[in-house]
Amino acid sequence: MKVLIVCGANQPNFNFKTTWSFVDEQMQSLKSHGVEFEIFLIKGRGLFGYLENLSALRSKIKSGQFDIVHAHYGLSGMLSVLQRQTPVITTFHGSDINIFSQNIISAIVTRLSQWNIFVSNRIYSKALLKPTKNFSVIPCGVNLELFKPMDKLEARKLLKMDRDKKYLLFPSAFDNKVKNFPLAKDALNMLNDVIPLELKDRSREEVNLLLNASDALLMTSEMEGSPQVIKEAMACNCPIISVDVGDVKDVIGETDNCFVVERNPKQIADKISQTLESSQRTNGRENIEKLNLSVVGIKIYEIYNDLNRAAIQ
Repeated sequence: MKVLIVCGANQPNFNFKTTWSFVDEQMQSLKSHGVEFEIFLIKGRGLFGYLENLSALRSKIKSGQFDIVHAHYGLSGMLSVLQRQTPVITTFHGSDINIFSQNIISAIVTRLSQWNIFVSNRIYSKALLKPTKNFSVIPCGVNLELFKPMDKLEARKLLKMDRDKKYLLFPSAFDNKVKNFPLAKDALNMLNDVIPLELKDRSREEVNLLLNASDALLMTSEMEGSPQVIKEAMACNCPIISVDVGDVKDVIGETDNCFVVERNPKQIADKISQTLESSQRTNGRENIEKLNLSVVGIKIYEIYNDLNRAAIQ
């Protein structure tokens, strides 16, 4: 089976394996089932910028003899469904539903895609047009071979971090407005000697080290779909303090030393203090096994298989 992955390539310092790490890891998992992949990267911003790639996409599909086109995000899905020769799966990751103007586009895409994947129940519930048959809710899987617990002091040594200071990992660049660092900063200003770490321009291996070296992860985002870093923190048994965003509440569940809080600096600060005082890691890894890449890969592979069989018939 041959699948064409369609996604945007407009991010600064674009690198597929880091920018689209969750897609790359999903692809690697599916290769073990005999699926072959090629990638079509979209250049151009906004709907019309994406549509300028239609001719190139049609040529790619015609020459590549693909069985399935798998688009990631609604705009990529809109481009993909405009060709009608190959079945399209569109995965909706968050901003394509959370932002109203993109939700309108995504409504059209859900109607024209042969299958739709939503990464969380919340994203599905917010979709303007909710498919009732041709859809699945499947979060992206987490790489449990890469993300795993290790000794905190060893991780700090490798990252050249102070062994005795208190570090809180913020899962994005501080200037990413959607991730809402000002709320995190307001909470941290109520505490003494807690150092926020910016997750920016790091390799996947370094992210694993940071999650093990940090005392906790703090998420204050305005919007999310199914944030990978939460699952990765769970895999490393890293404590989590997060606002109720995306599927965070569902993912952490009853995990020890993980908290969902209001968008209130005082409440966030209190939970940070509680977490730092306990110095305990979590049992997150045992609770995230159900989202192992291999488990999620089987679900995606079954969708590929079903669509491929239907197209042949």
